[in-house]
Amino acid sequence: METSLRYGGDSKALRIHAKQKLPLDSKTRLQVHGELDTRVGAPTYFTALVRRFYPDFSTSIGAGLHYDKRDKLRYTLRGKKAFPVTTDGLLSFSVKGKYDLDKDFKERGSKGAAELSWCILNFQKDQDVRFKVGYDLIEKVPYAQIRENNWTLNADFNGRWNLRFDL
Repeated sequence: METSLRYGGDSKALRIHAKQKLPLDSKTRLQVHGELDTRVGAPTYFTALVRRFYPDFSTSIGAGLHYDKRDKLRYTLRGKKAFPVTTDGLLSFSVKGKYDLDKDFKERGSKGAAELSWCILNFQKDQDVRFKVGYDLIEKVPYAQIRENNWTLNADFNGRWNLRFDL
């Protein structure tokens, strides 16, 4: 199980996030994840997705259910396509999207982004670094991510940010 501590500038609360990936076959897995808000002591959301990977095409698609305290139950569809820029795959361009529907199959939200990712293995001894810059196509705002082993900092040009530490 993957577990992380998350803190965002908008919530001012530490959240505990957990994710489990269960293989269904060699290219398909059930992914469940949820989050606990430590300020109120209650779950923030829970999601279960079936994700299918197509490694020959650097593509993944997923479908599942999402439950949170505000919007209750939603159906979610997502997809991602990566285009390696270098032969070693350490520099890549990706496009990704997500589409949410409520229980009556009405649109509840969409997300889309294009991003460039650069991984530097052994930046220093036993330290890998990833830089990511992207553009949110729905909100029309650029964003960036810096990841160093267990630490991740995300920020966008609207001033939103969050910090994650993987346990």
